[in-house]
Amino acid sequence: MQEIFEKYSEIIQSNELFKGIDESSLPAVLENLKAVIKHYAKGEYIRMRGEAADFIGIVLEGEIHILQDDYYGSRSITASVGAGSLFAEAFVCARVPQLMVDIAANSDCSVLFLSGAGILESHDVRNSYHDILIRNLLGIVARKNMYLNRKLRYAAQKTTAQKLLAYLNDCAVSAGSNEFVIPFNRQALADYLGVERSAMSTEIGRLVKAGIIETNRNYFKLLKPDR
Repeated sequence: MQEIFEKYSEIIQSNELFKGIDESSLPAVLENLKAVIKHYAKGEYIRMRGEAADFIGIVLEGEIHILQDDYYGSRSITASVGAGSLFAEAFVCARVPQLMVDIAANSDCSVLFLSGAGILESHDVRNSYHDILIRNLLGIVARKNMYLNRKLRYAAQKTTAQKLLAYLNDCAVSAGSNEFVIPFNRQALADYLGVERSAMSTEIGRLVKAGIIETNRNYFKLLKPDR
């Protein structure tokens, strides 16, 4: 565990889950949470629907996608999770026994797994960090709930162009700039917004011709054309 901590110490220490826990105590906390690190190649499944939802993951390197299939087999991206972010914490907090999504590596990645029960069910009164972990986890879940509400807002837009512009506007606000890079390629963006890739590509072309956006792969720039 000490070797793991040393290699990824900076990104682990900066994670919101461990806010308020001093650096010297963090290796012992990770050991109590039965922390393990696993590595995955791009496209490899990390966990699959139906497997036990008894963990909380932290992406240390790379990026993963949370995938959801409907009854007819259509796939959508529920979330893109980059280095330093948690995933699967909602299943643990809700005490859902099995995953209802697939989790796949969108690039070569390294993931830190923590015991869900270790975080939620500490019976050791000497564990002074349990309350800190619970408070931090509550804040993380609340912020992600806001994120999911934002995704629902995209889905509520009537047209593909409206969905796309609503998403790009939020990206600009988050970046604090009209220029930004999104974490999706075109297919992944279409899956995330729940639209057909061809229809989305057509709308992107129209927005570029109208002088509303500029784009190159996953780079976008929002413009203010004369009306």
